[in-house]
Amino acid sequence: MTESPLKLSILDLVPVRGEQTTSDALRASKSFVEKADALGYTRYWVAEHHNMPAIASSHPAVELMHLGQNTKQIRLGSGGVMLPNHAPYAVAEQFSLLAAVYGDRIDLGIGRAPGTDPFTRMAMWGHLGDGQVVNREGQPVDPVEYFPQHVMDILRLLSPEGLDVELFGDRKHTLRATPKLEVNPAAQVWLLGSSNYSSQLAAALGLPYVFANHFAGRGAQQAMQTYRDQFEASQFGSQPRSFMTANVVVAETEEEAWNLAQPFLYQMANLRVGAPMRSMPTVGRETDEVMSAGHRAVADKLAQTYIIATPKDAARQLRELAAEGGVDEVMMQAVAGGYPDEDLGSSVARERTLELLAEELF
Repeated sequence: MTESPLKLSILDLVPVRGEQTTSDALRASKSFVEKADALGYTRYWVAEHHNMPAIASSHPAVELMHLGQNTKQIRLGSGGVMLPNHAPYAVAEQFSLLAAVYGDRIDLGIGRAPGTDPFTRMAMWGHLGDGQVVNREGQPVDPVEYFPQHVMDILRLLSPEGLDVELFGDRKHTLRATPKLEVNPAAQVWLLGSSNYSSQLAAALGLPYVFANHFAGRGAQQAMQTYRDQFEASQFGSQPRSFMTANVVVAETEEEAWNLAQPFLYQMANLRVGAPMRSMPTVGRETDEVMSAGHRAVADKLAQTYIIATPKDAARQLRELAAEGGVDEVMMQAVAGGYPDEDLGSSVARERTLELLAEELF
């Protein structure tokens, strides 16, 4: 029996390792997306994180305008824009500009997490207050409370009709994200999340949904089933559409795959224990020197939810993950580290992960 095809996509945080600069990391990710495009991967999304030494991806729209320059077919998107950090109108404008350049290849993945620590989040809003996010009158506000309304605002702003703002005297003012586009909609909007809240909201709005399995590590089946059971057809979608994510390292041998996974596992363990962040260590001695017993215990537990394997075994695990979630697409974060002597503008092992999986699954 022929197995049904599995679509593979890419989530990229634009990792910064060792002596890399931000420029180096962006050069490496540009080569990475071009490799994914040539091999036939479905999507390439970049994340939003702020004030993190190991992550250069902070503003997806800005990065995509550069990273996608030499691509031909892969969809380009955000995984995701953390909407509480931004004005909806600004987000709609940014992704309309991307659509003006890249046509109907643009995805706008939207999340509601901050993507950073509380202090940086306050700085993103420009109102530090007394340890709180405040409005112009100095009153505490929680941007997350406005998330559903802001999603709806973006959907309207991206439409040809625009968003009508009601004024006094039965007047209205129409807002549009860009004067005139050849594609409609300007971007395909996806809701991202790792809980039933996001799956229920996506279902209620009739939007496509992505479960952040690479972050949550559990709860995917329940969230996906909730989404499908509660989905309401809308102008944005007539049927449920969804996929899920995974952290993946693939190499010719299992031993090499585990070696390549160690820097990222250390970094995630560091985050979990609340230790100060730094650029990602390189594979080998640099990681071994900083990986304490406490880090190792956390890393070993995290690794249980990752796919760290040879090509055939990784392909099998990806198919099993897709079957568990009832999806035909998995978006992987290729998290293989780099060796100390590698070109700083490259990510050799991450690109090799792409090649090995393409040979097995495409």
